Amino acid sequence: MLLNLLLQGAGETGAEGSTEVVPTEKTLSILELIANGGWYIMIPLGILSVVAVYIFIERFIAIRKASKEDPQFMNQIKDFIHDGKIDAANHLCKQTDTTYARMIEKGVKRIGKPLGDISAAVENVGKLEVFKLEESLSTLATIAGAAPMIGFLGTVIGMIIVFHEMRISDSGIEIEALSGGIMQAMVTTVAGLVIGIIAYIAYNVLVARVEKVVYKMEATTIEFMDLLQEPAE
Repeated sequence: MLLNLLLQGAGETGAEGSTEVVPTEKTLSILELIANGGWYIMIPLGILSVVAVYIFIERFIAIRKASKEDPQFMNQIKDFIHDGKIDAANHLCKQTDTTYARMIEKGVKRIGKPLGDISAAVENVGKLEVFKLEESLSTLATIAGAAPMIGFLGTVIGMIIVFHEMRISDSGIEIEALSGGIMQAMVTTVAGLVIGIIAYIAYNVLVARVEKVVYKMEATTIEFMDLLQEPAE
């Protein structure tokens, strides 16, 4: 009986004396991270991100439009050329607003000249079309490389500010303020890396699609040149 009373009293004393402090978990939202990154770095990174998204969407739509090909187009051109209807073939090329039609139109206008001249004319138009497709891709590649560097610059500037405050502080700097300053400095690097990675992936996606269009252009050019040689056989 006495042992039970002693154990019960010790349990009550332990329950009253042990007041556990439950740590509160602090979380940061994306907006808070952006706000802590420093406006002088985050604003340029934000502008670069908007430009990168715009270029990707605009070029993606343009390249997809250029990659569309009418499967009956070359068959109609073949029939017109075999029948000697050069004007009809030229008119069909003008009506078909595609990359391949503009190339073939240049070749149709050169019919009657040496095949080397026709091939060179078609290839020159093809190069111009590829140049149009690759417009702004260099800017996207620049953003992919520059964004991480700008973010790292923000981190270096933030660390310099933190160490400067530590040096001029007479009473020292608390660990909370130190960790906050370092976190603020690292946010810009994270933002720059995210933008750079997205821009790099977008650039490679667009380049791959342009290469597919170039391959189709080369195949169309070969098919057209073979078509011109058929009557001579």
